[in-house]
Amino acid sequence: MTATWAVVGADPDSDAIVVALWDDAEIESVRLARADFPGWVAARAAAHRWVWGDTTAWYPDLLAAGVRIERCQDLRLCHAILRDTMFVDATALRAAHHWDIAADVDGGARVPTLFDVDVPTGTVPREIGETVAEFVRQRDVLERTDARLRLLTAAESAGALVAAEMRHAGLPWNVAEHERILTAELGTRTAGGMPSKMIETAARVRQALGDPAVSLDSQPKLLRALHRAGVLVESTSKWELARQTHPAIEPLLAYKRMSRLLSANGWTWLDEWVHDGRFRPVYIPGGVVTGRWASAGGGALQLPRQLRAAVRADPGWQLVTADVAQLEPRVLAGMARDTAMATAARGRDLYASLVEQKIVETRQEAKYAMLGALYGSTSGESGRLVPRLRRAFPRAMGVVDAAAKTGEDGGLVATLLGRTCPPASAEWTRVQRAATDADVSPGEERLARSRARERGRFTRNFVVQGTAAEWALAWLADLRLRLARLGSDDAPPHLAFFLHDEVIVHAPAEAAEAAAQAIRDSADAAGKLLFGDFPIDFPLDVTIGTDAVKA
Repeated sequence: MTATWAVVGADPDSDAIVVALWDDAEIESVRLARADFPGWVAARAAAHRWVWGDTTAWYPDLLAAGVRIERCQDLRLCHAILRDTMFVDATALRAAHHWDIAADVDGGARVPTLFDVDVPTGTVPREIGETVAEFVRQRDVLERTDARLRLLTAAESAGALVAAEMRHAGLPWNVAEHERILTAELGTRTAGGMPSKMIETAARVRQALGDPAVSLDSQPKLLRALHRAGVLVESTSKWELARQTHPAIEPLLAYKRMSRLLSANGWTWLDEWVHDGRFRPVYIPGGVVTGRWASAGGGALQLPRQLRAAVRADPGWQLVTADVAQLEPRVLAGMARDTAMATAARGRDLYASLVEQKIVETRQEAKYAMLGALYGSTSGESGRLVPRLRRAFPRAMGVVDAAAKTGEDGGLVATLLGRTCPPASAEWTRVQRAATDADVSPGEERLARSRARERGRFTRNFVVQGTAAEWALAWLADLRLRLARLGSDDAPPHLAFFLHDEVIVHAPAEAAEAAAQAIRDSADAAGKLLFGDFPIDFPLDVTIGTDAVKA
């Protein structure tokens, strides 16, 4: 028979792998030894639509054997999307708690921030019976909803393949250049662990504070030493310290920069995460509630620009680096179908356009205003400038303002493709109800208003950041397929790095220009997929070179 679906799971009674094949009319099962599985898949990779419980449990072994598949359905990632959807009854999925990415911390849904990360609890291959059962549950939900959620689950699953392939390929990394940067920034390594420049800089701080023994890495002790020296700050954050003029401030800020580099990307990091000339971080697609990716190891999503020079192409290869200008504002214009905002952004820097239209006076003000619109700032520079955007772009601002109002009222919002925000927590609801009591105290009223505004800021940004993540997924999914068609079968260009609105492709030199064009074409395709014929564009800054340093 010709099977549409190939559902992969573990045999509960042995170490074998079971593949359930069916095309809605009949079903059959194939049992395979694990050693035979890659070859079996390779012979049928294009014939089936592959389904498995978790891409991280199955795909790495296939990649290690040189086998790639075109598409899959990652049930774990899709479960998280469909379980929470506001568009169709998904009671059966919500009852399948063992498919949840992570258990709720307090036994109920919690109010998330944009930086909450749901980390998978494990990547043990699911047994074939529970895998098939979950697949059937998800198909039932998808058959009862519109095309948006089907597109989202397909894109999320494609992202899982991209993440596994990038980890397998790795980002080319020059260890000698990384060590040169560390030595230039931090000094030479010493037996005590702290590099020489850090030791010298710490001594300058202690001398300026008049405290030769103070620990610069202990915030309470450092804060007390600053107070004794007359620096009356409330914290040791660089923003607060930078406003001070004491002689200790300049070397202290330098020390803090060095300390961050050493702890996040120093020699220990290099030994742990870079092997055989490749940096292989652990990506988590859908790791943030908005759908953005997270990282569980290696810190790929916080890679400092000063280390970009260590990202080096292999001999005879090039790095094609591309990032999108002002992705979230462009996505907002597309969601709202705000032609005025789309016109301001078309083919150019949106912030500069706002200045030319005299909506704001400087590019910096334009950036502050847009951040205020996306994150709900009501005070300071952003709060002062946001009303100007409401007058200039009422449709776009109407989308985020409505999302904020829904959140403040305890409601649910969704991205363009249907990813739904988490519901308000039981504690949030309790606080709001308490504020309606006849004998409510002023303190309880203030708390309720504060919590409502917090949730409103979250839902305001959720719809935009989440839709931007969907555009990025569509970009990755399309680009992955285009790159596979370029170059030779043995050495095609491939995705090597992804960060929200940026990709790095590692390509043979002769295919680098074609890879750059593929990146542009995929960005156009992603825009059309999400926004149809609405005239919003996503211009890219694309560079080709032997390293990843951007001008």
